[in-house]
Amino acid sequence: MALPIMAKATAVWLVDNTTLSFKQIADFCGLHELEVNGIADGEVAQGIKGFDPIANNQLTQQEIDKAEADAAYKLQLKYNPAAEGEQKRRGPRYTPLSKRQDRPAAILWLVKFHPELSDGQVSKLVGTTKPTIQAIRERTHWNIANVQPIDPVALGLCKQVELDAAVQKAAKKSAKEGSLMSDEERSKLVSTEQSLEMDTEAKIPSSISGLENFSLGENRRKPETPELDAESLFNLPKVEDDDEDED
Repeated sequence: MALPIMAKATAVWLVDNTTLSFKQIADFCGLHELEVNGIADGEVAQGIKGFDPIANNQLTQQEIDKAEADAAYKLQLKYNPAAEGEQKRRGPRYTPLSKRQDRPAAILWLVKFHPELSDGQVSKLVGTTKPTIQAIRERTHWNIANVQPIDPVALGLCKQVELDAAVQKAAKKSAKEGSLMSDEERSKLVSTEQSLEMDTEAKIPSSISGLENFSLGENRRKPETPELDAESLFNLPKVEDDDEDED
């Protein structure tokens, strides 16, 4: 659903100038009902000036009257060409002053656990500049010794849905470029240290495994030891006595 320009300021105006329910205002402005309740109590949006949706061509008085008469009616945003593309901002997002000191920690987390993300994606997620990202990658940031990686979602710098979408997009791009390997191909890779430690002796191929008895130096077969038959040892020829020869 399309949202009005300056949604929170519009909600402030609707709370102050209409009898619409909190739910109607929340649905129209894309806020939580409790947040609208906080606006009415003065606890939320303090110092924000109301933004008139009628004067700014976002609502009509007839639409407001219809919603005031029926609590179940949902306000319909009037088409305004000026609001086209409001939700699709380009470039880094705005980061509140209170969270700007957390950006280096979030950048370090992203480049460490999601190196497939480009600098442009990291910039949009965290709301920073490419030189800062490059400094974190190269560990030349002025405060890199004190920076610890922290999930940007936990810091409130981006939403989990946005992070997942960026990671999936980067993975698809890497797969399309052919830079990803299957687990089977990766398991066959051997590091340089492992290859240097491998045995360099020549091994006999399995296809000629029957030629082990050949002497590699003389290229001839080793003499085979004749097999002995146990019966031939006990059936020796009979030897005549010397006395019989004398007779």
